[in-house]
Amino acid sequence: MAESTSVSYTENLMKYMKLDQKGSAIAEYVWIDANGGVRSKSRTLTSIPEGGFKPEDLPVWNFDGSSTDQAPGDNSDVYLRPIAVFPDPFRPGPNILVLAECWMSDGTPNKFNHRHEAAKLMETHAEHEPWFGLEQEYTLFDMNDRPYGWPKNGFPAPQGPYYCGVGAGKVVCRDIVEAHYKACLYAGIKITGTNAEVMPAQWEFQVGPCTGIEMGDHLWMARFLLHRVAEEFGAKVSVHPKPIPGDWNGAGLHSNFSTKEMRVEGGMKHIEAAIKKLEGRHKEHILVYGEGNDARLTGRHETGAIDQFSYGVANRGASIRIPRETAAKGYGYFEDRRPASNADPYQITGIIMETCFGAAK
Repeated sequence: MAESTSVSYTENLMKYMKLDQKGSAIAEYVWIDANGGVRSKSRTLTSIPEGGFKPEDLPVWNFDGSSTDQAPGDNSDVYLRPIAVFPDPFRPGPNILVLAECWMSDGTPNKFNHRHEAAKLMETHAEHEPWFGLEQEYTLFDMNDRPYGWPKNGFPAPQGPYYCGVGAGKVVCRDIVEAHYKACLYAGIKITGTNAEVMPAQWEFQVGPCTGIEMGDHLWMARFLLHRVAEEFGAKVSVHPKPIPGDWNGAGLHSNFSTKEMRVEGGMKHIEAAIKKLEGRHKEHILVYGEGNDARLTGRHETGAIDQFSYGVANRGASIRIPRETAAKGYGYFEDRRPASNADPYQITGIIMETCFGAAK
């Protein structure tokens, strides 16, 4: 079990549930910083709308962008515009988590606000009804920056027994994983599952299918909840694409995609057409598919080579995998296996839409 703080996660939940807030609510504003991480701060809302909170009901707020590398010190105010609301699993009741976009004082999106352009692409091509499902891999480290469960000196046994493993010596930190799973369900995140991954101390959770911009919103909030839960246990979450050098699997953000045309009989021709377009813009996709991805996309450890585009049925060593079931039925979805675990889901989903259907209007 991961090291716990003095008050357990469950005890904290019980404590918050007993509080009488007398008509007020706590809103935890969450945003994405300059380094692909999440930040948050809280404020009290003194009235609760009858139908529950909606983004348009909530005040625009701000933060010091010079302290997050998002603005210069002489013009440091960055505005937080609410765009999605979720129930808060850490403070059950009327309390909420507020996902916010970052905007500058001149009315332009902050340069690290990738949601804005992705949302325009989704709106432009909404008639295709794009569905996304993202598979977030991550690694849990202790406070000494060593993967949990690894020997202090040396390495664990080679990969093999850890993937979807059960039992001591095969998996670690299941308590964190379970708490995160339940927190996501409480918050209304469209989380669809979780599993232990190939490298010990590495896990994955899946979110989706989500339509359009909802994919990025739900994955970012799921990431926030993962960091927040791990904090309760004194664990660090790494989304580095190659957390441990050598003969160990990296971490990806495998991206599943389909449109209404791909999901019906005859859809394979639309899947193949999309893959052909992806091949033509391979370099452009790699540029936004995560920092340090060259250490992961080596052609080994279930990846394709970073400088080559490939696809195949049930081939986890290809850039694009067509599931065997999709190939058998002749319709369904495909999986882009190139994105790294630290990639921005707004950039991933946005460029897939742009490549398949064109620029936003």
